[in-house]
Amino acid sequence: MTTPEKVAYLKGLAEGYGVDPEKKEGKLLSAILDVLEDLALDLEDMGADVAELEEGLDAVSDDLEDVEEVLFGDAEEDDMDDMDDEDMEVADWDGKTVYYDVKCPACGEVVTFEESDLQKGSIECPACGETLEFAQSSEREAPPED
Repeated sequence: MTTPEKVAYLKGLAEGYGVDPEKKEGKLLSAILDVLEDLALDLEDMGADVAELEEGLDAVSDDLEDVEEVLFGDAEEDDMDDMDDEDMEVADWDGKTVYYDVKCPACGEVVTFEESDLQKGSIECPACGETLEFAQSSEREAPPED
């Protein structure tokens, strides 16, 4: 039995017991039953809205899985399975330091370095020892105008 059906049943009981809606107690009971009916209908509407949101969220989740598959394939899962805690490094973030990730052209390793390393002009790949050089410019390029 749904909540609106239960409220309708209570209203029927009140009528069956001969509750007089003109007396104080009858007015109070009638008002309480009206509020219960409104709440039950609101609750039923919210349930329908939640079901609709769940369907939309499932569709978005499925679409996101498709995008991840196109972008990453199975590589992301394989990489995570092969990694131990000692293989993962988390750089400290103080809110001021800028970090860069660069793929070494010699070995393919992704190297993370700070902006100060960029200003030095080069760094050494920790995986293969290759020197990675960076072109320096005195000014940042402005984004292209539309």
